[in-house]
Amino acid sequence: MKKLIINADDFGLHENINLGIIAGHTKGCITSTTLMAGGPAFFHAAALAAGCRSLGVGVHLTLVGGYPAAKPEQIPTLIDREGLLYTKYPLFLRKFCAAAIRPEDVRRELAAQVKKVLAAGIQVTHLDSHQHLHIVPGIIDIVIDIAREFNIRALRIPAEPLLFFGGFRPSAGRFIGRSGLSILAGLARLKARRARLAVPDHFFGMLAGGSMEERLFMKIINSLPGGSSEIMLHPGLDNEILNPVFSWDYHWQQELAAVTSPRLADCFRSSSISLVSFAGLD
Repeated sequence: MKKLIINADDFGLHENINLGIIAGHTKGCITSTTLMAGGPAFFHAAALAAGCRSLGVGVHLTLVGGYPAAKPEQIPTLIDREGLLYTKYPLFLRKFCAAAIRPEDVRRELAAQVKKVLAAGIQVTHLDSHQHLHIVPGIIDIVIDIAREFNIRALRIPAEPLLFFGGFRPSAGRFIGRSGLSILAGLARLKARRARLAVPDHFFGMLAGGSMEERLFMKIINSLPGGSSEIMLHPGLDNEILNPVFSWDYHWQQELAAVTSPRLADCFRSSSISLVSFAGLD
């Protein structure tokens, strides 16, 4: 039996994202989501999750973009002059690689995010991160320690196969970025498994992130490898509301339409794929 996690990122970032994720679960095949502790719509998301216990909820650890969970004076190397986390991940990475960001600040902020989610009554299934920064060398070790501290047993490993395109035509820059990330994620998988954390065997949704329309989704499902897999999504209710707020050029409504497609539901009914959350990993 193949196990498949369909995870929607950015729960708590915007109310229209929150509602899209819940619709994708109740009317479609989304099995899991990850909650941003510093998201502007955090409490809206937490309330929705409380009424939807069948949805697995993890923590979307955030080191760039948004509000910190720790007090700004406790994490001075992580924040800008306005007391917010740095907006762009390249700036964060440059500072981290130059040792201008203290590991203890990273640990303090990520632990505060997990505590905030737990305090909202969420039973945390796993950890992943905004912009996948949790698999960066030096940060992955902190994240594994936090998983152990809070008894969180699973972790995302965004290692999409290097030669996988799935019908999507990426730019050269996107392909190169995905390849580098997948290599780092492969190294992170070794550390996570040594720490006895549960991780899926396969990952999809990086190259076509934000553009996972039904056609691309079906290509993954029809060629799903054995073992356990995760597909990452970013559904939402209204492109016209979300795109002016976020500059990522995501196709929120198309991704929601994909996971609620009757054709996709028929595919799962006729296959040997078991839909699970991260709680269902061995």
